[in-house]
Amino acid sequence: MQFAIPHAPRRVRLAQVPGAVARLVRGVLVALGVTALLGLGIGWVGRFFVEEQRFAARAEEVPALVARSHAPPASAREDADGTLDVLYTFADMEHTVAGVRTRADFAAGLGPGAQVMLLVDPSRPGQPREAAYARERASRMGWMPWGLGLGALVAAAGFGWEVRRLWRKEVVPLRLGALVWLTPDDGHLPEGKGEAEFPAHYFRQDVKQAVRARCRPQRAPVRNGGKVLAAVVPSEPGWCRVIDEELARKLGWVR
Repeated sequence: MQFAIPHAPRRVRLAQVPGAVARLVRGVLVALGVTALLGLGIGWVGRFFVEEQRFAARAEEVPALVARSHAPPASAREDADGTLDVLYTFADMEHTVAGVRTRADFAAGLGPGAQVMLLVDPSRPGQPREAAYARERASRMGWMPWGLGLGALVAAAGFGWEVRRLWRKEVVPLRLGALVWLTPDDGHLPEGKGEAEFPAHYFRQDVKQAVRARCRPQRAPVRNGGKVLAAVVPSEPGWCRVIDEELARKLGWVR
């Protein structure tokens, strides 16, 4: 086996690293899936938000009498909803509506004959909302599009972080790292699938350097007796990346 390893910085592309493009494609697919889900969520929330805004613009405040209130037990009222059966007059017509949602603690404090304020949409006079509850809910909903937009930015940032991590982990050691002959502390490389880590060492100017090394056991490393070729990670000198024969041939380092 003849070596033809250029001095750093070496020309290395992400596409030359076995498996790197597949991992990048998986990251792209995950990012696209997350973006699609966020897009659907934003579309749904957008329509809902617009409808809420339209209701708030059209609705009229109308007094009503409570016929009956329904609330969960006192131990279960925190952040829970109750309902009201109400009687009110709108556009000279009397309406009796059951199940108007409100806060549970507010419903619990109302008895028959109590007065409440409703918001009534003239186009749907039989579907009122308790005024304070509806306004509080609308104010919370106003933040949802911003939250979904922030989620989309987080997904994009996460994908960018994964690309940067892949580049620094797979390419930078090959381009800029010092190449060393690494000796596994156990005398052999780990076995199994996927990526494995193991303790190892190499000598530089007769000084032993202890490191942690990463390799893929299913790929044959470039060997020199009991040693394997590895690249020291520039930003983390205590880490090395084992170079396998397939990668070395793709890079043109061995013939």
